[in-house]
Amino acid sequence: MKKYKAVFFDWDGTAVTSRTAPAEAAVSAMRPLLEKGVKLAVISGTTLENIAGGRIEEYFTKKQLENLYLGLGRGAYNYEFRDGTPYIFENKIPDQKTLLDIHRICFEIHVRLKEQYGLDTDIVFCRPNYCKIDLMADNLRGDHLFMQEDELHLLRKKLKNHRIRRGLMELLELAVSIGKDYGIKVVPTCDAKYLEVGVSSKSDNVDAILGRISRESGIQARDCAFWGDEYVGIEENIFGSDSFMRTGRTSAGDFFDVSEVSGQRPEGVKMVGGGVGRFLEFLKGQGC
Repeated sequence: MKKYKAVFFDWDGTAVTSRTAPAEAAVSAMRPLLEKGVKLAVISGTTLENIAGGRIEEYFTKKQLENLYLGLGRGAYNYEFRDGTPYIFENKIPDQKTLLDIHRICFEIHVRLKEQYGLDTDIVFCRPNYCKIDLMADNLRGDHLFMQEDELHLLRKKLKNHRIRRGLMELLELAVSIGKDYGIKVVPTCDAKYLEVGVSSKSDNVDAILGRISRESGIQARDCAFWGDEYVGIEENIFGSDSFMRTGRTSAGDFFDVSEVSGQRPEGVKMVGGGVGRFLEFLKGQGC
């Protein structure tokens, strides 16, 4: 396989089986690449405390950390490491008024889904730049916080049973419409269980980090690989959160999906399957 100068990858479901799973296998595969000067960027919707137990810097030397980046919080935080410590070099945290308006937008979505369709939802408010509307509150994921094999089927069935005829597209359009009422251009995404509504996405993370390493090292998108497990289409032309790693800036890179969930992928994404093991095998091969 082509040798890459930078690898961008999701964490939960791609590098580790869950955020509470041991990180040793992942960091062992990462070390040789970081030592060689290959740039690695974790791109995840979660926050710092959920990456390797909030201690990822303890697994690497200061020299290795100079080549590690974290793009977290659905576009919220972009980290590099300075003197072995994570440092936010760019963020997209809305001011308090905007964040509270995002909360109001999500509550309005929640109310409308109940009033118009009889669909019960829960809302997770405690995110720095978005909210998560749980469309399947009765379907618990446990420690596995990424999309599960049967969730697409369950979501489609639930939306149909509640007479939401245009499926997920109807919910995304509802989010955008209510956002406009507040003067906010929201970026809604969905991983089947959660409708996430905020003002940024993984697109902001990959663009910020690629811009950073391009300025410092001359690395271009064609030198990069982008790995994830949530590329698959939820509905026609509506894809999972990892699809947001494919932007105008990154599109010349190579994109790989380790998920084995059946369905359409975005153009240019290669389904390789194999889950976490397949991705770690790739990292080890790159380190040889």
